[in-house]
Amino acid sequence: MAEVAAVIPAPFAHGELAWAKRRAVARDLAQARYEQAIVLPNSVKSALVPWLAGIPRRTGYLGEHRYGLLNDRRKLDTVRHPRLVERFAALAFPNVAALPQVLPNPALRVDAANQRAALSKLGLDASRPVTALCPGAEYGPAKRWPASYYAEIAQRRLAEGGAVWIFGSPKDAPIGDDIAQRAPGAVNLCGRTTLPEAIDLLALCRAVVTNDSGLMHVAAAVGSPLIALFGSSTPDYTPPLSATARVLTLRLECSPCFQRTCPLGHMNCLNQLKPAIVEDTIAGLSPPAPDPR
Repeated sequence: MAEVAAVIPAPFAHGELAWAKRRAVARDLAQARYEQAIVLPNSVKSALVPWLAGIPRRTGYLGEHRYGLLNDRRKLDTVRHPRLVERFAALAFPNVAALPQVLPNPALRVDAANQRAALSKLGLDASRPVTALCPGAEYGPAKRWPASYYAEIAQRRLAEGGAVWIFGSPKDAPIGDDIAQRAPGAVNLCGRTTLPEAIDLLALCRAVVTNDSGLMHVAAAVGSPLIALFGSSTPDYTPPLSATARVLTLRLECSPCFQRTCPLGHMNCLNQLKPAIVEDTIAGLSPPAPDPR
């Protein structure tokens, strides 16, 4: 991202206090003499490092009553800012200030050299139209479209002479294997790419079919035509921020429930979203915009 000058890893597992690790990161931040820290998550743990680092202005929403850790505390107005992106962007402005009418969409730059190296390393052929499948969702199974449905999409794309690449983390590798076994010729890349490689490869895809996941936002940020599938979550809150994205959701009475697993045991919000609906939407996707370089 052109706007990001440096990336600082946070070596903490989800929910882990890791006091010694947080103090070590805080010592490094203190040396950099940052003037402000904007804390996006609402947990106490996420506000510890900026406080330990002594950063003078620590901005964030009250969350878990973080009165001693944040000194620029905001009260979240969910009516005024229904989308998560608006809530985060509001923290960059003075309290109660109005947001710009249009927020810029996130944009990721593609590294052409890294793209070529990734294709060579993984033995991928980009000469045919590529469809990317992103079947994972870290949050839980209630956000995952069935693997058998993804396999139907893969079979159709392959039968039409295209290529199919399956993206995800190492945790998604079993789902990727399931899809690839059902659709011989699909390439399971889950756990085989770095995040920069996944970014550059997704930029080559003519279509991306994805759950509501991190890779959905990556595909949107590189401008790939994509279909985002929402079940237990809602595009009203975390939509893909791209003009080339199409959202599919059934908006059943029981959704969004925001649960990790279906509390009713049927997952109709995704099971009733049939592959034929996705296929029709793929046919209507606009081609990717030409690279301005």
